[in-house]
Amino acid sequence: MSDLAEKSRNSPAAASEASAVPPSAADDLPVPGPPAVVPREDFDALRAERDDLLNSLVRLQADFENYRKRIERDRAAEYHRALGVAIEPILPILDNFERALETHRDPAYEKFREGFDLIYRRLWGALAKLGLKRIEAAGRQFDPHEHQAVERVESREHSDGSVLAELAAGYKFHDRVLRPAMVRVAVHPPDPRNDA
Repeated sequence: MSDLAEKSRNSPAAASEASAVPPSAADDLPVPGPPAVVPREDFDALRAERDDLLNSLVRLQADFENYRKRIERDRAAEYHRALGVAIEPILPILDNFERALETHRDPAYEKFREGFDLIYRRLWGALAKLGLKRIEAAGRQFDPHEHQAVERVESREHSDGSVLAELAAGYKFHDRVLRPAMVRVAVHPPDPRNDA
């Protein structure tokens, strides 16, 4: 039986069948041999080029991350600016609510006042959730960034530049002054001894 198999392998028909089979991909791989020797100068040049490319990649990634953060900050600032512009026209309505609540202290208007007060508190609560804050003025030192002096009153009883009264409320929106508080400010009168 083995002679028969060997005869069929050596026959011309078997040889033509063997030549018709394509070589496998493994036959195309190079035969491993000793590692190639690269000159030291070429190796150092390749390593330096690789290091430069890695450094460039790290810098590009850092630049992109900084760009992304800057865009996020700019978007948030633009959102707050647009919201502040939308809130500004509502401030006079808050003022009118406060005036109306102050004038109707008569017991006959108690139910009316309670409803008005409820509307005012809800409006103020909604605006406060968005980031609106009232500027504190009365009893504080005058700050030209937050206060607008509309009246000066000479007084030795109060420190020079202290706010005596708030005439109209001021508001901030995310640390940006939407409207300064209009205030009455104490100033010390000139010393009569210095005039002579």
